[in-house]
Amino acid sequence: MDWDRLRIFHTVAECGSFTSAGAQLNVSQSAVSRQIRALEESLNVSLFTRHARGLVLTQEGQELFETAREVVHKIDETERRLLESRERPSGLLRVTTMVTFGAVWLTPHLEQFILEYPEIDLQVVLDDEDLDLSAGEADVAIRLHEPEQADLIQRPLATFHVHMYASPEYLARKGTPVSTADLDAHDLITFGTSTAPVIKGLNWLLEVGKETHKRTPRLEVNNLYGIMHAVEAGMGIAVLPDYLVHNRQKLVRVLPDVEGNSFNSYFCYPPELRGSLRVALFRDFLVRQIRAESNIL
Repeated sequence: MDWDRLRIFHTVAECGSFTSAGAQLNVSQSAVSRQIRALEESLNVSLFTRHARGLVLTQEGQELFETAREVVHKIDETERRLLESRERPSGLLRVTTMVTFGAVWLTPHLEQFILEYPEIDLQVVLDDEDLDLSAGEADVAIRLHEPEQADLIQRPLATFHVHMYASPEYLARKGTPVSTADLDAHDLITFGTSTAPVIKGLNWLLEVGKETHKRTPRLEVNNLYGIMHAVEAGMGIAVLPDYLVHNRQKLVRVLPDVEGNSFNSYFCYPPELRGSLRVALFRDFLVRQIRAESNIL
């Protein structure tokens, strides 16, 4: 059933005449009459009985009017909620990101977002595998690598920095490197093989300042949490993102003037959420938080 004709029919039934309906719809009386006639022909019923005093609904017309009135009411209610949501955003927003970033940085910052937008509910899914946003597994993603789904809207979020770290106990036992060449004599912990998309370039300490012989890791771990705890336990030197080690007393930056390969992060969401106020507010919130802490990321 053609919605435009149904909308015109609803207006005519409420107004009781083609002329009044035309004035309300800002179209001519003849155009309204043609649309009603076409609707009647498509349904093969008469919807109005014409009287000198105006139009009266037939039994079939009354039945259709009751249905049309429910549809119009639901549309009006939906429009009202949408307009209200522009001023008072509400509903569920599902966010996904990798485990370490989500647990260490993202989750502690969400308190402020919840305070600012109490009617938005958050569901955080921490997973080192990329969830499929196009399939509805989450609404938005914070990716710490180049997004692989080409159909997603991708907004650069921040650049994160990495450095080498060790524990005070390890440095007391093995000595503190004063140059990158000194890494040849140290126990190195590196990121191992993983099937999940990972931060690129975390193992550059195997090459930087290397002398003739090949460096081999003393320990490989395919999880940043595992690497960090191994470093804290005094097992060696590793490259870690600065956001992960901020304020951790058991870690010391080694060769602080040597910075590794920084990496970019991206805020991603599917095209159908382009106009979502919840998504826009969350993106702007993340940008504000990251800018406020740019010196420690």
